[in-house]
Amino acid sequence: MTSAFQEYPENTGQSALDPTSQPVPASVVARVDAADSTLQNPKTAVIALGGNLGNRLETLQGAVDALEDTPGVRVKAVSPVYETEPWGVEPGTQPPYFNAVVLLRTTLPPASLLERGQAIEEAFRRVRTERWGPRTIDVDIIAYQGVVSDDPALTLPHPRAYQRAFVLVPWYDVDPAAVLPGRGPVADLAAAVGTAGVQRRTDVELRLPE
Repeated sequence: MTSAFQEYPENTGQSALDPTSQPVPASVVARVDAADSTLQNPKTAVIALGGNLGNRLETLQGAVDALEDTPGVRVKAVSPVYETEPWGVEPGTQPPYFNAVVLLRTTLPPASLLERGQAIEEAFRRVRTERWGPRTIDVDIIAYQGVVSDDPALTLPHPRAYQRAFVLVPWYDVDPAAVLPGRGPVADLAAAVGTAGVQRRTDVELRLPE
């Protein structure tokens, strides 16, 4: 198991906003598109994953696999992995995070998708003892088919996504034309917040479920 505080190789110099750096093979795209035929009137959802406790890569991959195993959900794309500084806490008080973004096609309504995300968090022993505290996994719905909602149980789009490079940068990687409802193009939002504290991990990757 890799220590969360272990030093890793430096970034290879690829642009943090380069969507061509890890192209998805055409054969994989074809299989995923074919899988959509099992869904009736699917919607697109954007899910952010992050964690800074335990085996971070293994946990993120487990969350991706659990999403794919959910009835009414198909994983369409998985971003590269980024290592990021913890949000909302003093520097050095927590280990760094692994973050990624997943694009889904789903027939689940937002509330059901939220329940599934929370069940995945519980399965990986996510503990909620303090705001911005360390955690094994976060499964956050960032956007759902352009829906805008002020429901306190699930605000859509995610109210702080536009401020978070660890969401915007990997989202841009998998969908360069993405737009965050009410905020504008993800490319512009990512450029505005910058990439400080967000480092592409070229030595690890998440697998797209087959």
